[in-house]
Amino acid sequence: MVNSSASEATNFNHSHADDLCIANDSSSSDLHRKAGEFNWDSQLQGLILAAFFYGYIVTQIPGGWLAERYGGKILLGGGILCTSVLTLLTPLAARWKVEALIAVRVLEGIGEGVTFPAMHAMLAKWAPVYERSRMVTFVYAGAQLGTVIGMPISGILCQYGFAGGWPSVFYVFGAAGCLWFIAWFFLCYDTPAKHPRISIAEREYIESNIGEQKRMPTPWKKILISPPVWACAAAHFANNWGFYTLLTCLPMYMKDVLKYDIAKNGSLSGMPYLANWIVMTLGGQVADFLRMRHYLTTRSTRKLFNVLGLLLPGVFLIAAGFTGCNYSAAVGLVIVAVGTSGLAMSGYGVNHLDLSPGHAGTLMGLTNCLATIPGFVGPQIVGALTYYEATRLQWQKVFYIAMGVYGWGALVYLLLGSGEQQKWAEEKPKEVSDESQNLLSDTNEDN
Repeated sequence: MVNSSASEATNFNHSHADDLCIANDSSSSDLHRKAGEFNWDSQLQGLILAAFFYGYIVTQIPGGWLAERYGGKILLGGGILCTSVLTLLTPLAARWKVEALIAVRVLEGIGEGVTFPAMHAMLAKWAPVYERSRMVTFVYAGAQLGTVIGMPISGILCQYGFAGGWPSVFYVFGAAGCLWFIAWFFLCYDTPAKHPRISIAEREYIESNIGEQKRMPTPWKKILISPPVWACAAAHFANNWGFYTLLTCLPMYMKDVLKYDIAKNGSLSGMPYLANWIVMTLGGQVADFLRMRHYLTTRSTRKLFNVLGLLLPGVFLIAAGFTGCNYSAAVGLVIVAVGTSGLAMSGYGVNHLDLSPGHAGTLMGLTNCLATIPGFVGPQIVGALTYYEATRLQWQKVFYIAMGVYGWGALVYLLLGSGEQQKWAEEKPKEVSDESQNLLSDTNEDN
């Protein structure tokens, strides 16, 4: 899509010869590289990529609030449908003029910004107390699995697809999003009470477990001065900072310093996301097991998984900076770092539902709004440190900063985090015993 020679010509990076590695032939070969269609330099590429976040940050809080008032089904489905249609228009906009592409990217961000808050608002209506971790991690891990599947498909379409190769990626996934919306519209419902095919036993179990959630005014002031909410926001911010560093900036380090381009190895490119999907899903299972068996309280469980999900990736990230020219070790550490970051979803990621199920969408919108900031600031700091001097020493500074942010987020959550529903929230949902869980299973078997 992009003519890389044009962008490389404007890149003034230089490095000390004794601080670099010898290029790996298998990763640096350009024999099969196609000339890009657009002569966009690195700064313009950065602006195009960042345009999505400018729209994304705007609809976070409104998306959560609207989903709580009017239901998350239409809001989430409509947001993804909007993004899918705009995805179909992306090749046309790119070939028309770059300003049109930037505008499309901003609009895509606006549509996509409502999805996570709306999903949290829906999960609050469906997730029993002792199943919150499992349901939230299963749902959000789907984003990682989608990346694992989408990356190799995109590579194949770019190489062999229709309409010139790269446009087919946008046409195929845009069309898939539109088809998904149709399935979503007919299969999903805002609450158990609205679902026409749910069994009576399951509906009663869910409703008796989460309690009656009446529509209440949003206590904005109490939310904004709540220490547990800000602990959640700090952890969310730290997680996103590290995640963006790992998945967007670290490949630059491997290419500039280690002379290994992981982006050209399709199987390796998807491995970090696959590891994150596995760990995130299993982490939710373990977290709820610990809570249901009363080995740990909800507060202790959230803090444990949050600390592990923030500090472990930081440690492996630092280690990746000291692997010398061993790109295999660096890739392995990156995979483990991204994988272990999935544990944090059973910490701060579920915590919005613990603090206030009735306002979970608003809380997710607030914390995710703040957590979008690393998408702007992180790459700028990386660029300032490495653009003119892409040495291992400069990149280690990037990793230290990421570890510092990880540590800050873990510490704030450890000190201020909570697993209990807050006083400013509505009536506390009832916790169901193991016997009730077994009763539901027996009833479902009878049905």
